Parts: sequence; C-alpha cells; structure tokens
Amino acid sequence: MQPLQEQFSAFGDRFERLRDEIQRVFVGHSTLVERVLICLFCRGHVLIEGLPGLGKTLLVKTLSEALDLSFARIQCTPDLMPADIIGTHMLIEDSKGSPNVRFQKGPIFSHVLLADEVNRATPKTQSAFLEAMQERGVTASGTTYPLAEPFFLLATQNPIEMEGTYPLPEAQLDRFFFKLEVDFPQMDELSRIVDLTTSSESPVVAPVCDRRDIEEMCALVRRVKIAERVKRFALRIVLASHPQGEESPAAVRDYVRYGASPRAAQSMILGAKVRAVSQGRYHVAVEDLRDVAEPSLLHRILLNFEGEVAKITPSDIARELLANVEP
Repeated sequence: MQPLQEQFSAFGDRFERLRDEIQRVFVGHSTLVERVLICLFCRGHVLIEGLPGLGKTLLVKTLSEALDLSFARIQCTPDLMPADIIGTHMLIEDSKGSPNVRFQKGPIFSHVLLADEVNRATPKTQSAFLEAMQERGVTASGTTYPLAEPFFLLATQNPIEMEGTYPLPEAQLDRFFFKLEVDFPQMDELSRIVDLTTSSESPVVAPVCDRRDIEEMCALVRRVKIAERVKRFALRIVLASHPQGEESPAAVRDYVRYGASPRAAQSMILGAKVRAVSQGRYHVAVEDLRDVAEPSLLHRILLNFEGEVAKITPSDIARELLANVEP
C-alpha cells in the first residue's frame, strides 16, 4: 500500500486531471465542475438548477465518460411512473418454454444517473428516488436490490418554467448533498461553446478514473483531519441559520421559517475535506468551509412569508451567515 502522503498527492493529481478532462468538453463553469466532483467523492447527490441550454446534461454525460462509468438519463414527465425508474417484474419464458418471473432492472441501476427536470415528475415518482439516494438500494415486491457502487444521482430543474411542475418536498431536497446553480456563460466561454458545437471539432473524453480509483478516493476523504475549532465553525453556521439561534443575524430572525438540518453540517465538513485534499492539504481550513457553505445551505433554508414578499433568497441568507458568524 502507498504511504498516506503519496495517496493524498495522487488524489490531488487525479482530481485536477478529471476536472481538466471534463472542461475540454464542458466549457467554463470551473467552480460548478469542482463542486460536482466534490459531491462525487463525498458519495453525495447533487441538484443542479439552471436555464435550458446551459449544458447540464452535457456535464453529466461528460462526467460519466471521464469516470469510465455507466450512464443513464431519465427525462421526468408527469406521466412517468416509479416502475419506469426502478424496474418491474416481467413474465419471461425460459429455453424450455416454462414461464418465469424475473425482475427487469430500470435505469436507476447505473453508476451515474441523470434525472432531467425532476420537478416535472409527480410526487409519487419523485419518491422513487428517495430510497436509492439514502439507502443505495431499491425495493420491488418486497425484495431489496442493492445498487452498484459508486451510485451518483444528478437531478436538474428549470427555475423559470413552473407551470405543470411539482416542487420537491423539503425531505427530498435535504437528501441532496449540494444545490448548484448554473450561470450564463461569459463572452469568451460562449464563443468557445459556439466553436465546439458549430464546427467539425469534437473532443473525445478520455477516462481518468475507474470504479476502484473512485472507491479509494472516497475512502481517503474520510481520513482528512479537521480541528475542533474549525468543525465548530461549521456547526455554528448551521445553528445560526435557525431564527432562534444565539448567533442568528437579523436577516435570519426576520425572514427564515426553518434553518438548515444536521445534513448541512455533514455536507460542509465532508465537502471541505475534499477541497482540502484536492489542493494537497491534509487538514481542513476555515476557507474550505466557507467555499462549500453556500451550496450546502441553499436548499435547506426555508423562508417565511415576509422573506418571500421581500424577495429574499436562500443565497442572501447564506451570505449573511458567512458575514456574521466569525471563525
């Protein structure tokens, strides 16, 4: 086995090569790509929100190719049923003509799964993702089928077309490790995107990691150290996101109905560990926590009526927390 120092160094090299390989096809959005990779190596799942045409599907597909993993895409619509995701039992004749009932696995049995426009699926269908996200298995007719590791779910939603959609319940939102927002590209990035998509140039993604590499990297993340005072900084941010918290800023007391859950602290600490080791450090710094705090909090802060009327966003609250809670 490699010495621990060499393992950490190899992690940073692979992380950087993986990010660069993805950005050969998915132009720009370096922070977005980095945070998606952070979710992957924390064994988490990510909710990506952005306007149509910004490359959300391309990002996920490119990621699966760079990881040399199986990929499946589910286009969520109101008529989609749980069996379309999980699979169903089918009556199949064997070579002798005898009928046998077999479980036909659905697209959820893949390593990288894209749930496109997840808020267009009905709540019954959305709930089919819950067990897979938390338990990494699905149950059909009383039998539980484990999912292949690694299992990485990326769900997308469109923030502007809300007609005919079913907003995700808080319990399901909380199961996502990060919520990431895709910004519109800048001039140089847009020019590069147009060049790639309107010419004969078509870069081929080369695999950087395989399943075994990913498993080793995920295990290595847990070995990164975090000092007690740095850990308590993350916990204080989560506690301050609640209106009744001792360090809650005025914006939280005025506009927040319910603050972040304990999963927010888990996301911040694990995400900070990946960021630290990807930069060649063996311990978590305060800046690592600050970097991953907003995507950890965005989908876990519920605004009250006054906050919605004042057009306050969870991003505003997250920034207030980082500005007011001192390390």
